[in-house]
Amino acid sequence: MKITLHATPPRPCSYLPGRQSSSLFVDPVSLDNRLYSHLIQKGFRRSGEHIYRPSCQACDDCIPLRVSVKEFTPNRIQRRVRRRNRDVTVITHPPRYDETHFSLYRRYLHSRHRGGEMDNPTPDDYLCFLTSHWSDTRFHEFRADDQLFAIAVADRVDTGLSAVYTFFDPAQGGRSPGVYAILWLIEETRRLGLPWLYLGYWIPGCRKMAYKNQYRPFELYRNGDWQRE
Repeated sequence: MKITLHATPPRPCSYLPGRQSSSLFVDPVSLDNRLYSHLIQKGFRRSGEHIYRPSCQACDDCIPLRVSVKEFTPNRIQRRVRRRNRDVTVITHPPRYDETHFSLYRRYLHSRHRGGEMDNPTPDDYLCFLTSHWSDTRFHEFRADDQLFAIAVADRVDTGLSAVYTFFDPAQGGRSPGVYAILWLIEETRRLGLPWLYLGYWIPGCRKMAYKNQYRPFELYRNGDWQRE
């Protein structure tokens, strides 16, 4: 499969201070879910309409990670999170603009990324980041007592689900909604009869990304191949 890649110029890394980052983007003319299904197995990821992969000259710390859903067994903390969320109902929606979803997204960003690049988004910013016209994307609503408290955005590809982004009500942090969303996506992937939940890039030196290696067993994409850790 022949594709054209475009490299971005180096810029300060968002995850590792003092580092420079650069990415390779697939030419947008050729994008569809079939191509994405192929490239996600090669360490690529979707952001909005784009398929990309980090390509930094002096660093290879962004490591693609995928969870084996058939073999996954929750640890003690994860089992506790499941019990804490036994009252949750999940409703799945197509990727369209919803004012309630957007309001939750804004509250989450203002709490977690205040003053950052993502803070104070517009509706177009929101849709451009989470959706695309070619991907098989779904918004999964998490509700308790019929009150929306979290949304997990995920793409379906040939070999699994890819977790795009999760946002939640900051006041519901006691539920560990980020953890519960991944646990639910693991079960949903298993229900669909697919083998992998793709969690994007694990960055060992970044505290914000440290959680991704807590879902075992998992594989890392290194040197052109997926390797069991």
